[in-house]
This record gives sequence, C-alpha cells and structure tokens, in this order.
Amino acid sequence: MDLRRIMETVNMIDNENLDLRTTTMGISLLDCIDSDSDRACQKIYDKITTKAENLVKVARELETEYGIPIANKRITVTPISLIAAASGDSDYVKYAVTLDKAAKAVGVDLIGGFSALVHKGYQNGDRVLIKSIPQALKETERVCSSVNVGSTRSGINMDAVKEMGQIVIENEKINPLNNGNLVIFCNAVEDNPFMAGGFHGVGESDVALNVGVSGPGVVKMALEKVKGESMDVVAETIKQTAFKVTRMGQLVGQEASKRLGVDFGIVDLSLAPTPAQGDSVANILEEIGLESVGTHGTTAALAMLNDAVKKGGIMACSHVGGLSGAFIPESEDAGMIAAAEKGILTVDKLEAMTAVCSVGLDMIAVPGDTPAETISAMIADEAAIGMINNKTTAVRVIPVPGKDVGDSIEFGGLFGYAPIMPVHKESSAAMINRGGRIPAPVHSFKN
Repeated sequence: MDLRRIMETVNMIDNENLDLRTTTMGISLLDCIDSDSDRACQKIYDKITTKAENLVKVARELETEYGIPIANKRITVTPISLIAAASGDSDYVKYAVTLDKAAKAVGVDLIGGFSALVHKGYQNGDRVLIKSIPQALKETERVCSSVNVGSTRSGINMDAVKEMGQIVIENEKINPLNNGNLVIFCNAVEDNPFMAGGFHGVGESDVALNVGVSGPGVVKMALEKVKGESMDVVAETIKQTAFKVTRMGQLVGQEASKRLGVDFGIVDLSLAPTPAQGDSVANILEEIGLESVGTHGTTAALAMLNDAVKKGGIMACSHVGGLSGAFIPESEDAGMIAAAEKGILTVDKLEAMTAVCSVGLDMIAVPGDTPAETISAMIADEAAIGMINNKTTAVRVIPVPGKDVGDSIEFGGLFGYAPIMPVHKESSAAMINRGGRIPAPVHSFKN
C-alpha cells in the first residue's frame, strides 16, 4: 500500500468516524449438548471461556498496532434451542444466564445466540426457548436473542409471527429496553457478526472470527467531493470507498484469526450508523441529493447505496458475508431521528426502504398501547418483503409504556434516542389470529 493510500486510511479513522465496528467470534456448542442441563451449561461456559479467552486481548493489540478502533468485541453461539432441546427443561433461562456469565468472564460486550429457527415449524426446544425470552433478557445484561420466522424456501410461520408479537409485549411490561436485544428475522444468515441478531449457524466451523466494518462518515465525505456529478459517478465513488474500508476489515480479521488460532470467517461491510455527528446513513442519502431522508426518491437512493457498497466489498474480499449493505435504524442514526421528529420519515416509508437495504425495521419506538397483533402484523409485512425478495429482513420494535406520538425514549450509548412513531390504528387481529403458514413463493422452487 503506497503512502497516499495509507494517509487516506489514517484520515478516515481520525476525521470520518471509520472503525471496525465489531470482531465477533462464532463458537459451535453442538458438542456441549447433554440431557443434564447443569452439565450442558458447564460445558457451554467452559468452551466459551476457553475459545474466547484471548479475543479481547488480541483485539486491543490490533487496535494499538494498526491504529484502527475496534468498537465492540462479541461472541455468537449455536442457537440455544438446538442445544437445550435434549434437556427436557421447562425453561432455558439458566442457559441464558450461563451465556451472560461466560461473556462477562472473557470481557466481551454482547453474546448472541439465545435463538430459535422456526421458519417452517416448531420443535419442542423452540417452543421452550421462545417462552423463555422475556425472563432470559430480564436476568441477563449481555445476552441477545433472535427468532427466524420465515424464509424464501419455506414461507412464513404465522403461528410464530403471532407469538413473537406477544413476546415483544411481554418484554415491554418487564423493561421496554429489553426489546433492543431481540430481533425477529426472515432469511436469517448464519455468519452475522452484528447484534442483536447474531448467531453461529450449524453449517459454520467449530470456531470462526467474523468482523463487521462500518463507515457512513467515510462514504459521506467521499460524496462531498463529487457534488453535481451523475449517479454513475456517485455509485462508483461509493464502490471505491467500500473497497478501501473492506480491505481494512479483511486485514484485521485475518490477523486476528491467525493470532487466535481460529478460522477466518467473513467481513460484513454494513454501514451501521451511530448517534455521533457525521456517522449517519441518512446524511449519505441527503448528500446524494435529498432535502431530507424519507422524502420521495429515498428508496431509489438507498437501493443504489446498498448495491454499490456490496459491489465494492465483493471486489475487496473473497469472503464478504453477514448482512453487508446499509442499516437504517430509527434510533441509532442522527439523520433518521431528525427526519422522524419532523414527520418526514414514517414507518410506512421505512418499510418501503427495507425492501432495498440490509435488514429491516430496526429500533423503531412505537406507542406503548400498540396491540400485540399490530406488532405481529409489522413482523409479517417485513417477513413478506424478505421472503419475496430473497433477502434478509428483520424487526426490532420497541413499544414504550406511557409514551405516545410526540414523546421520545432515551436508550443511551450507541442506541441513542428515538421519537415515538405512529402506527396504524386499524386492527390486523383477524388476519394474525388465523395462524398457519404463508406458503413459499413460486420462485423458491429452484431445484
């Protein structure tokens, strides 16, 4: 790498909010299965604390050596519904507590994998895990949970969609912030290093190191240099910037994997914003030419951004994976927050944007009296977008008790704060209560 490129990267880190958003170690727990849940939990604790013993230490060494901030150190594990099913326990809270203790012991920020995959139906372990989610999140600090309710190949499990709406409301009654640690997916991926939706898929190696890179500020600064140019130039500029950012992620990921003695998994190049000034996906879209994110043209601009980011990432690294693209959380992006407060950005517009972005309705705060069936209907809409478009979609929605449109909720840290967004008052209960399964689309049959 020549001096000019080195200085470009240094400038990105110093002035444009470039960081390695996360180093995430994925750990398989399949060899921890035991019919005695106490023995299983001890095996889980021992394996996590052994395999991830040096994860934080190595990440800090690389921060110092390369001068690249690594914002989060995380772990994902095999979905616990698969691990705990052999136990016959009536709840899996002790597994969540074990994950939490192990995460604290090795010093990581979050651990994901208190999860179930029910896109085509339930096994008994799935039912127990889902019912355990509210208490598990109540009793832990670092545990994240996810449930996959649909896929392009299987359709949408509407019984699970209904149940997850109820789980969201149960979380609200305990602590609405717990819903920030719960994601409901369609087409969940097995190598996602970002939380709260990360888990280590059964097709992954025993231990792998995945990295998540983010740089909304870097992309915005690059676009400031091509004002008035055609969309072709805009797309090419984003692609070239994504290439540089992904190269940095690959360098750190491969070196971390080597030092830890584990497989290198993937680089997830996702433009994940923070509340910090200049670290906003909304500001990128506005730099492209929108007066405010949420106005007409937003979906088209976001589609181009997402595609260009992926093209640049794939050129830079043979192992790009995870979600990779642009996140559009309501609460974590200063530009999104401002547009929502003005009423320009609505849930309906966000839903349209999710058809072309990385994930879905993320960190959406809604009135506390929103019915469970309405939450389920929001989940169903997102799952349908994912199913039909063969992409990952998700819902992380937060009903806030005692709050209504015009109020806001403070999350703190990277989550920032969120204005309460209006949802439709008309009921979806009759549809949600039908249950059953929405069949897979015709294009799912590809054999």
